[in-house]
Amino acid sequence: MPYEWIDTEHDDGAELHLWPYRSLPRLGFVWFIGGTAALISLPLFAALGTVILWGLLPFLGAAVAGIWWALSRSYRDGALTEALTLAPDRISLIRRAPDGSEQRWEANPYWVAVRLYPAGGRVPHYLTLKGEGREVELGAFLTEEERVALAEDLRQRLARLR
Repeated sequence: MPYEWIDTEHDDGAELHLWPYRSLPRLGFVWFIGGTAALISLPLFAALGTVILWGLLPFLGAAVAGIWWALSRSYRDGALTEALTLAPDRISLIRRAPDGSEQRWEANPYWVAVRLYPAGGRVPHYLTLKGEGREVELGAFLTEEERVALAEDLRQRLARLR
């Protein structure tokens, strides 16, 4: 699962780290680009020594560069992280966007409600935390099953804090 709980030893609190799932690791990225470049260059062998080679080369190079750019953009967009800190006196959520900006939310854990909307949200089983007059989403990039499991886990941990 693309999230993990870190229990703090000095009190009853815990920290939750969430991140989008990465299906292609960096090594796989290198192999994919290398394989694509190798397979795309196969037609060039037939055109070696001809003028046609120079006509095909820019388009094949642009195709590899386009794939490289798209996968790199996907990695940059996946740099999103969320950190939820549970403490007996405060709960806080920090969402770090790929551009480095941060959004923060804090509330008293006694009054925080974990809400799971089966339908009608931005995604199926939309997970939110409501407290201090605001409702914030949590883990929109998780799968439906992961959001349902996380909601139940959050409810249990908040009940232990109260």
